[in-house]
Amino acid sequence: MAKTLFITGTSSGIGAETARAAVKAGWNVGLFARSEDKLNDLAGELGDAALALPGDATDLEEQRAAIGKLVEKFGALDAAFANAGTGLSVAGTEKGDPEEWEKLVRINILGLMWTVKAAMPQLKANTGHLVLTGSAAGRVHLAGSVYGASKWFVHGYGGNLAAEMKEWGGRCTVIAPGMVDTPFFDEGKPDKLKPEDIASAVVYALDAPDRATVREMFIMPTH
Repeated sequence: MAKTLFITGTSSGIGAETARAAVKAGWNVGLFARSEDKLNDLAGELGDAALALPGDATDLEEQRAAIGKLVEKFGALDAAFANAGTGLSVAGTEKGDPEEWEKLVRINILGLMWTVKAAMPQLKANTGHLVLTGSAAGRVHLAGSVYGASKWFVHGYGGNLAAEMKEWGGRCTVIAPGMVDTPFFDEGKPDKLKPEDIASAVVYALDAPDRATVREMFIMPTH
């Protein structure tokens, strides 16, 4: 029986490519993002193994409702990928915009925690797996980087979750990409990683044998 994966931030980039890779690997997928048209297009491409679930990652109840619909369709939830995230238009603390910081915290930190909170009961029932999108920026000090600090949280929280979930046989993985050529950036980054590189890492972690937990994966551009 196919396993089921809930993915946030699936309208484009890493989330959309992970959905494609997961379906190719035999998973069912729940596609969660705000852009209903893009989700419907992706669900149409992926066929019966995908369910479009429009919603806002910063709303805990919307994530809970989406997971409920996914479980109703496919019977269980085996994994969740907290991938939704955002960056900042102005870097640093001195020149940074506090309103942008608040938006970033709501998505990169609280939105990720809402995915974990909404998915945890189902994952615990099925000895499931959480995957979180961290960043190489979450393991180095970058001058004044508020975005980087939000990813430091993801790495710390992910490690704590891995220890918590180990108590009942669950697994938690933090995926830490370097620069990826996605719509996250205003300009293309053709010499950097592609979303499918990160998607393949997520599927690798999910499909690791039960005896093995991949706690963190760093995927860096070669050049």
